[in-house]
Amino acid sequence: MLEYNHNLPCAQVSWCTGFFNCDMINTVSKPKSIVLIDGSNFYHKLKELKIPHTFSFDYLGFVDYIAEGTEIQSRYYCIGKIRAKQRDSKARVMMAKQQSLVTRLQKQGFIIQFGYLLKSDERYHEKGVDVQIATNLLKGAFREQYNRAYLVSSDSDLIPAIKEARSIGREVVYIGFEHQPSFALLRNCTKSHLLTKKDLELFVRR
Repeated sequence: MLEYNHNLPCAQVSWCTGFFNCDMINTVSKPKSIVLIDGSNFYHKLKELKIPHTFSFDYLGFVDYIAEGTEIQSRYYCIGKIRAKQRDSKARVMMAKQQSLVTRLQKQGFIIQFGYLLKSDERYHEKGVDVQIATNLLKGAFREQYNRAYLVSSDSDLIPAIKEARSIGREVVYIGFEHQPSFALLRNCTKSHLLTKKDLELFVRR
């Protein structure tokens, strides 16, 4: 995977064999962290990489992997809630899968936050999830709930919240995808990790 350290001149890039080899923590007390996952964005990135079994993905193991040995305070999973009419069999299957995933994540200690899906031009668009993520980022920063936030999203609308959190000394780490990174988030986060398909396949339950 690629690591971008934005505290170094020209955003130095280095190849790593794993997160722990890139950024070992040497302090006596571990930094406190939160992890924020944009569920829909993450799902579609997995689909783009043709990673199977997306609803059985090991999110708990994945979060521990990206959190670099920090003391995780909260794990947020934010997603647009799927609703289905009785006759819409495809949507009902998707809704059942989402409910199963949400139940599993809740049992693992994730905080689930729902946005909603708005239908336009025969397509569904997710609304409200970016607001949930920005609120968590800012609330945690001002309440001193974390030193470092791991942001698993490619939504550039989060940049104002990222800048505000960084202005009061919080680190925001962008967890992106090597095949399609957000250059806006690369520029505005403290540092970045870009995931490869090989990284993600470690958490696929077959």
